[in-house]
Amino acid sequence: MSLPTPVVIAGGAVCLVAGYLIGAVAGPSTPHPTTATVVSFEARTSHLCLEGKAVKDEKAVDSDGVLCGVWSHTTGATVPKKGDKFQFVAQDTATSNKLQPRYSTVLYGTVVK
Repeated sequence: MSLPTPVVIAGGAVCLVAGYLIGAVAGPSTPHPTTATVVSFEARTSHLCLEGKAVKDEKAVDSDGVLCGVWSHTTGATVPKKGDKFQFVAQDTATSNKLQPRYSTVLYGTVVK
């Protein structure tokens, strides 16, 4: 027995929508990009520092409320300048050296135009 084509297409659409909804509700939470202000950027080392409300709850923020890290970006990305708005996601990393563990922050993001 075979089903008419419209019934098969409708059934497939329902399955896709149901899968999307289940994934959106029960799936893993993803980090939301936030926006901060560029304090400084060193192009040679890709060392970027940000400040603002968005950085205050980050683990690596210093006592002045500034978050610094290495900027990871795509080729041709707009180079940040002091005062630019910067949308970012921060990832804290650590190396496993028992004698002297090293912690660092990687900043993924782009200048907001």
